[in-house]
Parts: sequence; C-alpha cells; structure tokens
Amino acid sequence: MPTLTAHEKQLSQIFSTEYVFTVPGYQRPYSWNKEQARELITDLTDALRDSSGKISEMSPYFLGSIVLIKAEGIPNADIVDGQQRLTTLTILLAALRAVIQSDEGNGITALIYEQGQVIRGTEDHFRLTLRPRDREFFQKYVQRPAGFTSLLKLDGISDTQTRIRDNAKLFYDYLNAMTQAECIRLAQFIVTRCFLVVVSTPDLESAYRIFSVMNSRGLDLTATDILKADIIGHLDEGLRETYTQKWETAEEDLGRDAFQDLFSHIRTIYRKTKPQGTLLKEFEEHVSPEHTPKQLIDDVIVPMSRVYAEIADESYTSTEMAEEVNGYLKWLNRLEFSDWMPPALAFAARHRSNSAAMRNFLKDLERLAYWMLITRAGVYDRIERFARLTRDIESGADLSATASAIQLTSGEQQATLTALDGPIYLSMPARARSIVLLRLDSLVSGGGATYDYPTITVEHVLPQTPATTSEWLRWFPNESDRLLWVHRLGNLALLTRKKNSSASNYEFERKKAAYFANNGVSPFPITTQVLQHVQWTPEIVTMRHAELMHQLSAHWRLASSV
Repeated sequence: MPTLTAHEKQLSQIFSTEYVFTVPGYQRPYSWNKEQARELITDLTDALRDSSGKISEMSPYFLGSIVLIKAEGIPNADIVDGQQRLTTLTILLAALRAVIQSDEGNGITALIYEQGQVIRGTEDHFRLTLRPRDREFFQKYVQRPAGFTSLLKLDGISDTQTRIRDNAKLFYDYLNAMTQAECIRLAQFIVTRCFLVVVSTPDLESAYRIFSVMNSRGLDLTATDILKADIIGHLDEGLRETYTQKWETAEEDLGRDAFQDLFSHIRTIYRKTKPQGTLLKEFEEHVSPEHTPKQLIDDVIVPMSRVYAEIADESYTSTEMAEEVNGYLKWLNRLEFSDWMPPALAFAARHRSNSAAMRNFLKDLERLAYWMLITRAGVYDRIERFARLTRDIESGADLSATASAIQLTSGEQQATLTALDGPIYLSMPARARSIVLLRLDSLVSGGGATYDYPTITVEHVLPQTPATTSEWLRWFPNESDRLLWVHRLGNLALLTRKKNSSASNYEFERKKAAYFANNGVSPFPITTQVLQHVQWTPEIVTMRHAELMHQLSAHWRLASSV
C-alpha cells in the first residue's frame, strides 16, 4: 500500500526548501476570480483584526488542505489539489512584497523563490511552478520582484493571465489602503500563523482517491485530468504540447462535465457492461491498452468528442436528412437515461457521413430506447441490450435483421402496446409519461411543434374525482367506465402550467377555457383536440384513445394495433 502522510504546516514551511511544487499539465488553468481572492484577503485581515497582542501568541489560522504526489524526504511535489490556493497565496505574497517599502518586503522574496548565486553557479529555484503555458508569465510578472508593477498594466493577455493580473491588482489596491505597519503585521501573520494540512502520497491513483473524498469546494479534479497526465505523459516529449492542445481543445469545445461524460461512454463502449470500478481504473484497464497514446487521442478521443457534440447538441449537419437525424436525437436526449449513447457514438463514429444510415439507425434506436422507457426496463437490462447492440455495430452485423439487438421482438412490441394501452398515468413515472405524451404530440403535429416551456405537465380531462352533481357524471354515470378510462392515453392532455387540483375538477367548458387553454389556444395539438369537443363522453374518449394509440403504433412499428 502507498505511504500516506498528513501534516499541519506553517506557510513559512510550505514556501521553503521543504517543497518544490509543480502544477502538472493535466490540471486546469488558474481559475480563481476576484471574488475568491477578495474573500481570502478579507478573511485573513478579519482574523488578524480580531486578535491582539503578539503574532506568535495568536491562534493558528487554517487555510484548508492540499493533496500532493510526493515521496517522503524529497521536496518535489506534484499538486493534485491545492493549485488555486497556492497560486493565490503566491500572488498575495508578491503584492505584500511590492507594497512593503522596508527590508521586510525584500525578505518575502525568499518565500517565493530561492535566488541563484553566480559564485556557486546555481540558478533561481521557484517554490511554485505553474503549467507550461503560464509558467514563464508567472515567473516574470509575479515571482520576480521587478515585474509586479508592470503586471498591473498588462492588456491583451490570456484568460488565465488576466485572472492572475486582476487578483494581483485587487491585493495591491487592498494593501495600499492599509498602513505599512498593518501590512508588515499581516505578512507576519500569514507566514507564521497560517497553516495548511498537507496530505502526501507517492501514488497517483491514491492521491486522486484521497482528493475525491476530501474535496468539497471549487471545481473538482476529474478522472479525465488524471488520464490526460498518464496518456500525454507516455508521448515523446516533442509531441506533448501538440497533443495537450488537442486534448484541451476537445475539452473546451464540449465543456468539462460533458467531456467527463464522454469518457464514461467510451469506457462503456469498450467494457460493454455495468461499471465494476472507477472510471480511471476501468479506462486504464480496458481502453488505454488497445491503443498507443497517439492513436488514443487521434483515433478515439478527438473524433468521439466531435461526434458526441453533434449527438448531445442535436447539431448533425449533412446535405441530406440532417433535420430528420436531429429530430430523432432530440427525442433520445429527452430520455431520463443515457445508456443509448455508447452505441450511438459507436455507430456515428463509423457511419456519420452516411446520412441515410444515420437516420435509419437513430429511428430504430429511438424505438428501442422508448420500449425500455415504457416497459420500465431495469438498468442492467438496458446496459446489457445496448452492449449487444454495440457488439453488432463493431462486427458490422446487419442491424435491420430480426435478430439484431436494435430490433424489437414480437413479444417486446406487444409489451409496449399493452403498457401504452393501460393506465399510463399510474403505471409510468411522471417524467416518463410526460416524455411519451410529448413524443405523441410531436407526431400529431407532424413534427412542427416546439416544447421550450419551463413547465409541462400531464393532466386528466375527465377528473379523477368529479363532483357528484357535475356534468362529468352525466357523461360517465358508471364508475366502471370512469375507472377504465380516467388514467389512460385517451383521457390525458398536456399543459404549460403546474397542476391545480381545484381547476382539474371544473366543468368541461370552464376547464377548457380557464385551465387547458390560454386565450382559447393551446400550444399542444393533443390538447387542441380536446378543446374542439363540446362533450367528453366514453365514446369520444374511446375514439381518441384508438387514434393516439395508432399514431404511436405506426411510428414505433409495433406489431398490432389495439
């Protein structure tokens, strides 16, 4: 087992020869903004103001923890968690050095870097080294004394460097509003009475696991960051910057969360089963060994990220059938599960340029996924079926064949029809029945309807509990008829508002005008159908139910109509 150590350390020890901190290339750029920097210096000055007497007698002030990959007795330390805090503290020390006019200001330099000596032939050694992109900038304008005032005036710099400049200026202005004595006292307090808990382990995966448990603030380091370090670290040094750029461009285009999701889907494509371990572990065991690092980035991660963006954003482009393809993607993306994504990625990565193949595949994939939704297939069953489909795709099998995993058996088709024909308001979870009703509505509309409403609910036309004196009971005098139809498809409508139990029991004409419509109009075709009726009888509900069932049965190619 890797050795784990945890120690409380004064900042005078943190910024000393005990540690040589490096921000690994897989880490995010510096991201703390002015609000976070302001909170740090305000907390420090408030803590100092609340204490009186000698600095050495003040209570310790804890600044949190950092997690390092570091061997015992060796100063070199890769930062797993703590980059933002250590970078911001270095900027603050540099600002204090710039503001304090006495020799005490010069003494701060030793905390920021160890100056080389010509006689001994030694070079400057910086306590903290940032990622390669910002390393030289940080050394020139923050860590070396001569560059700080120039930093405050810089323009035309990157986003990361702009955040460094803005936080430096915030600290500089804040400190200039204090007296020299107050600044010196603050520097003494920071260096001697502020502490970090330093957690160290020599093992990368162990450090990541510790970080995952401990971290509850900021933007988490993810498994993809660790994989980035491992994969790019195995490239020839001359290729690392180029492939880092490729990796980070893909991550920026997708967004950090979506990029993490992409890696989970890639893992599933290769693993073809429910995850048995962490993403980091399973990716390294089942994906990375299949490729060289260069192939993994060029042939898997980069092309998959482009395809994933098109699928997730419903932004497929082609000279033909693009609208149909994106239409099917829209209804797949509405589902409450994303187990369909790995086979979609696997297929699109191979056949993206064939728009007809894409259209036919996604049409069948929607049918398969909605069968799972409607029949409430369990997660294990979904993963197993989609894994079979991925195997079919990889082997080049005929996906139109009856035996293909994407096709529904006659029994599965009948199970779908049976579920749709039943009391779906009760048998389906709220989100599932809303999605099915919306899909149905889009079919009734011919595909022209849009559904960008903050609230969409499913409501009964015939109320669940009609008043004994209402016209509802004249139309449905038999309780058995009411119970037969009240929760079924033919008696349901869509609303763009929250449900109102009292309005639900209005008489039919009032309910249509005040509840189902806005100025006599509903944006949903299936609700507009209801508005066109003057009565709501069992015969009308039966006929409407049959029409709606036919729409779904025809679209999903279900074996027999009900």
